[in-house]
Amino acid sequence: MLTLLQDLYQHQEWADRNHWSAIEALPAALDDEEIRKRLYHIHLTQHAFYCITSGKSFVYKRFEEFPDLASLKNFAGDTHAGFRSLMMRLSPAVLDEILAIPWFKEPPLSISRQNALLQAVYHSQYHRGQNASRIRVLGGEPPMTDYIAWLWKGRPKPES
Repeated sequence: MLTLLQDLYQHQEWADRNHWSAIEALPAALDDEEIRKRLYHIHLTQHAFYCITSGKSFVYKRFEEFPDLASLKNFAGDTHAGFRSLMMRLSPAVLDEILAIPWFKEPPLSISRQNALLQAVYHSQYHRGQNASRIRVLGGEPPMTDYIAWLWKGRPKPES
């Protein structure tokens, strides 16, 4: 499972970078509140799961704390860098460790590190798909960011 998680996180960074490139290439998408807020949600959630799975403290950042999309993109890049480092340090033994998901209160939720890492990947993929549909509505062409496309292209590194 560790190898698969490492692949999924490499894919996620590649997919996010391509997703950002498509949004930056379409002025209507850059100005679209729905896309902007969803980007914020994607990257805040990724950051929250990074903190949970790496044992770091999570500090909630409001949307208003990002003065522009460039600052949000930098935040996303920092989170991806954190996940790259985490993936290199993980061992199969720690994937089964149980972690509390703090925003689930009644009842509380504790899941394995493996499931928390999977949730962050699936959550991001879901919202990238929503943004892809919105990009199309706004007159753009969303990039193909499917996992299989990443494999087909030879597991490319994310473009800066």
